[in-house]
Amino acid sequence: MSEGKKTKFVTAGRDKKWTNGVVNPPVQRASTIVFDTVAEKNQAMINRTNKTLFYGRRGTNTHFAFQDAMVEIEGGAGCALYPCGTAAISNAILSFIETGDHILMVDTCYEPTRDFCDTIMKKMGVETTYFDPMIGEGIRDLIQPNTKVLFLESPGSITMEVMDVPTLASIAHEKDIIVMLDNTWGAGVNFSPFEHGVDISIQAATKYIVGHSDVMLGTAVASEKYWDQLREQSYLMGQCVSPDDAYLGLRGIRTLDVRLRQHAENSLKVAQWLASRPEVDHVRHPALETCPGHEFFVRDFTGGNGLFSFVLKSSYPKATTALLDGMKHFSMGYSWGGYESLILANEPKSFNSLRTVANPNFEGTLVRLHIGLEDVEDLIADLEAGFERYNALVLEKEASL
Repeated sequence: MSEGKKTKFVTAGRDKKWTNGVVNPPVQRASTIVFDTVAEKNQAMINRTNKTLFYGRRGTNTHFAFQDAMVEIEGGAGCALYPCGTAAISNAILSFIETGDHILMVDTCYEPTRDFCDTIMKKMGVETTYFDPMIGEGIRDLIQPNTKVLFLESPGSITMEVMDVPTLASIAHEKDIIVMLDNTWGAGVNFSPFEHGVDISIQAATKYIVGHSDVMLGTAVASEKYWDQLREQSYLMGQCVSPDDAYLGLRGIRTLDVRLRQHAENSLKVAQWLASRPEVDHVRHPALETCPGHEFFVRDFTGGNGLFSFVLKSSYPKATTALLDGMKHFSMGYSWGGYESLILANEPKSFNSLRTVANPNFEGTLVRLHIGLEDVEDLIADLEAGFERYNALVLEKEASL
């Protein structure tokens, strides 16, 4: 009988060879690994790719424990570690791309992912084609003979479109195209990448894996087919992380499931409250029917988290600023996944630089929220007060016309 997923979050990466008799694997810091004999050194050289102490950049027992844990919760054959999520994305792509190749990139990807393709990849002679996240079977028309990677992010950055990952992956595999997914929103809890056709699952572990807004960390878990190449190419590019950061990622996994369930419960209550507000055009929360791709969320995901967006009926930057500036429990910040609530706004024109084929079909301001672990009543009261400030300036503007 296989163990339940909740049990796995508690036990993952806690093999006795890593824990050495204590509950948590100790933090093992090392640059140089020393050997007593030539035979011992040579054996370590032979086993250096298989969680064996060889050289600090190859990892210590702390890193090995965290890598084991990520594979246990996401699936796959191995996990490469990076100093942040953006490094995980860029190095995963670099590990499989060469001059003359072609990338299919979802248009709703994380902004630094787009910037990487439009600068570094372009400079290397790699072409990127952006596609609408809801393209489905239409992806066939964009595949070129030199297409090497299909890169997905679901839900999409900021606008939260949920993709039909299994369909896209199946089509890509017909042409032996590598399917990569930014799985940060799913966090290894709510979306099982390898069960849906993904070859490499990437996370900004900075966010929900760590969960406390105090560590930069990235992961890429690969299937057996691509693990060796990802591992060795990332190693050659000098990718490694602090054992202290790996330890904090490992510790975050222990409460990952319970934290996400509370984030999800809180965010759904706030989303439903926002849907009733007269100022709001619609809410982009994957668990609500107003979110593009909601049907794929229901089919493929097992739960939500704290991140979603809502769209105001109009765009009035001065009023939006008043809404944001007076918050008590919501702070403004670009990362998310910690225990705290965050708020940011995007005016419609800001999407001109973020989208090329999937420009949003709304005219109002988009507000992105990350709902933390505070009392929901306090968060709703904070937003309600924000709407009062917002409406006061809207009325003032209307009176002056």
